[in-house]
Amino acid sequence: MSTGTPTQQEEEAGKAAILEKVMKGRQPTDLMLRCTILDAEGNVKTISGQFKKTELSAEHQLNPRDLRKIDSRVPNLVPTILIRKTAFLVNILHIRALVKADTTVLFDTYGSADSRLHSVFLYHLEHNLKTKGSGLPYEFRALESILLSVLSALEAELVFVRNLVGGLLAEMEDDIDHDKFKRLLHYSRRLASFQNRAELVGEALEEVLGQDGDLDAMYLSDKKNGISRNGDHEDLEVLLEAFHKQVEEVVNEVGNIESNVQSTQEIVELILDSNRNALLSLDLQMSIATFGVGSGALIAGIFGMNLTNHMESHPYAFYGMTGLCGLSAFIAVFAGFRKLTKIKRVGLHSNGQRSRDGCRNEDSKKKRPWLPLPLRRRGWEGWF
Repeated sequence: MSTGTPTQQEEEAGKAAILEKVMKGRQPTDLMLRCTILDAEGNVKTISGQFKKTELSAEHQLNPRDLRKIDSRVPNLVPTILIRKTAFLVNILHIRALVKADTTVLFDTYGSADSRLHSVFLYHLEHNLKTKGSGLPYEFRALESILLSVLSALEAELVFVRNLVGGLLAEMEDDIDHDKFKRLLHYSRRLASFQNRAELVGEALEEVLGQDGDLDAMYLSDKKNGISRNGDHEDLEVLLEAFHKQVEEVVNEVGNIESNVQSTQEIVELILDSNRNALLSLDLQMSIATFGVGSGALIAGIFGMNLTNHMESHPYAFYGMTGLCGLSAFIAVFAGFRKLTKIKRVGLHSNGQRSRDGCRNEDSKKKRPWLPLPLRRRGWEGWF
């Protein structure tokens, strides 16, 4: 039996060991969520408090599965806005929040408790919730702060990536080397990832805008007071459309930067191909010159053998052989360079085969048919 290939029993044992390790790694603390709660007046009631999932689900009338993505240890790729009976859940980029008619619950993501972005968002959220003169209900003021923080994060990353790419493209105008080309490839992948995230944010907003039922259900204050909207959700539409257009601007800007990067990559590849062709041409020229010198040296070597050729005493034999060797070398070099020049002269419509006079061969010309097209017949060689 081969020892290099694992058997089916070994694979099953390995899977069981990994599963056991994962199950042992889930401690009871994983059933807890760390949250920051703001009341109806915008004041912080609890900062990074520990709450059980079951208690949160029961208090806010949520399903346990609604909190699964909120509890994720890594940032979620697909942004979502889930509308429930008395609240809606927002999970976009670094923001994971539960918004109700009089309460906002912020779920602290892994490693973001002391981040500057989280602190700025919390400060703006407090200020916006305390400002009641805007005419928007509590839940829309919270949603506005969330979307503004998301947009600020996208714009900040856009500026950072644009500066990185712009600086690298400016450097590549003067010098192109392997490290810079590698960095350009890395930035291109980063741009593609950032563009994908920005597009997903826009799709999440567009999905909510396309559902009239979800828009009506997001009026939590009116629902709490028993007021029915009946399709009147202009304020929410204006709010979401404004942020959706700004996200589209970010996506378009990223697309322009990525287009510049791709154009630069194509130009760099053309330059590198041109340099490679120049080096190959130089190598061919040196080979042709060596061939010419070798042709002359061959003749000189033949006459330089220690054999009697009856030209040793001729007064002009040396000059004649020297001229013959030089002429042979010149003819060989001239023919080689002439052939190389023809090969290098390539146009867009060239097929690599040229006649000596640069014109088409007379045998390849076809006679123009004298009958009109409806009266002609089609054969193997065309219409006749």
